[in-house]
Amino acid sequence: MNPFKISNCHHQPPFLFISQNTLLSSPHFLSLPVSPTPHVPLSASTLSPFPPNLVSISKLQLPSFKHARVSRVSAQVWSNEYKKNSDDTVEVEEDLAIDGAVYQKTLRLVECSMFAAVGGLAYFLSTSLSIESYFGCFFALPILISSLRWGVAAGRKTMVATAMLLLVLSGPVKALTYLLMHGLVGVTMGTLWRLKAKWSLSIILCAFVRALGAVGCVLITSFLIRENILKLITVNIHASLSYIVTTVGINAIPSMDVIYLIFGTLVVLNCGFFVFLLHILYALFFIKFGMKASLKLPRWLEKAI
Repeated sequence: MNPFKISNCHHQPPFLFISQNTLLSSPHFLSLPVSPTPHVPLSASTLSPFPPNLVSISKLQLPSFKHARVSRVSAQVWSNEYKKNSDDTVEVEEDLAIDGAVYQKTLRLVECSMFAAVGGLAYFLSTSLSIESYFGCFFALPILISSLRWGVAAGRKTMVATAMLLLVLSGPVKALTYLLMHGLVGVTMGTLWRLKAKWSLSIILCAFVRALGAVGCVLITSFLIRENILKLITVNIHASLSYIVTTVGINAIPSMDVIYLIFGTLVVLNCGFFVFLLHILYALFFIKFGMKASLKLPRWLEKAI
């Protein structure tokens, strides 16, 4: 019996079926006579080379995953990451611009640190070489520059950084001396110049601040050497004044209150003249370096310049 002959029965045994590829590729398949029975209608199950159970399985509707589009999801994720990276790059470029906030903060930090280092080293070398009296007028200048450029807070931070540097290099005595004699004066002058106050007010306040700093230095030195230097100064002033009064022919002895008043007045006058000279020197310095717009000079100085 020829197994390739199609019988009238439209149901084939489940064990006798050949795949479609095999039938089409066989050379004998083309020569076989095909005589379908007219009484039996041809259906898809009849003509199919597969068994009917497989045909029914092929008709089953399998679930379709419409949303599982890997290419679109990956493209969307890549586009989101690209946008995020581009936004971060733009933000970094804006921050690192000259007008950016990060750039300005970094520049302020670098300048304040530089001014603090220069002021601390200058004071340390001057005191070590005993030339403080020659360069004492420049110790408050870095604080004043920081205050005018970056604000009062920057000048105060410069003063604190300089004091901490001197504390490490020279000890607490030199650091306190710098704070009382130069640091507080620089901060006061920088604050008043930043607010564009009048020179008369600035000179008076800076003179009082320096006078208080000088008295504080005397008290600190007295504590360290276990000797009341302020008392010695007032006693010497009292003795000198009594001698002058006696020489003139006045039979009177000044009281200690008068001596303290005279001593305080002399200290304030000395500090006032020193601060006045600092104002003129610093004003000329800033005008020389093109910072005249940030200053409020008196009329007589503007006319002289």
